[in-house]
Amino acid sequence: MKELVEFIANQLVEDKSQVVVKEIDEGGRIVVELQVSKEDMGRVIGKGGRVANSIRVLLRVAAAREGKKVSLDIIEP
Repeated sequence: MKELVEFIANQLVEDKSQVVVKEIDEGGRIVVELQVSKEDMGRVIGKGGRVANSIRVLLRVAAAREGKKVSLDIIEP
């Protein structure tokens, strides 16, 4: 899951060095935390949160294939 979020985030942002992805296992659920630079937050969240929601949908589909549950948290810098 971490690699998928990293790949998508790196395609969206300008400052790739500021992309930080952490994967936290909370029992039966995986939490993926994404942190980007302040200037790139708008690119990752998108208008009305559309980009962030699309990333979440892709994560859920990938996790469902493995029989897991996953959520994405976007952390402000």
